[in-house]
Amino acid sequence: ALYMAALNAVRRADPFKAFYARLRRAGKPAKLALIAVARKLLTVLNAMMRDRKPYLKANPT
Repeated sequence: ALYMAALNAVRRADPFKAFYARLRRAGKPAKLALIAVARKLLTVLNAMMRDRKPYLKANPT
């Protein structure tokens, strides 16, 4: 389930899409980059549950 969520995040969510693209440009294999996105997604979800706050996309500076 987390793999599918990461796949969707890479396709539609800009922060995760950028993270995935940066890993791919660095020469990482596609599956490794996708699993890294899944791990990042899991940490974001854990922080949301811990703090009881909704997801807010970071503002680019």
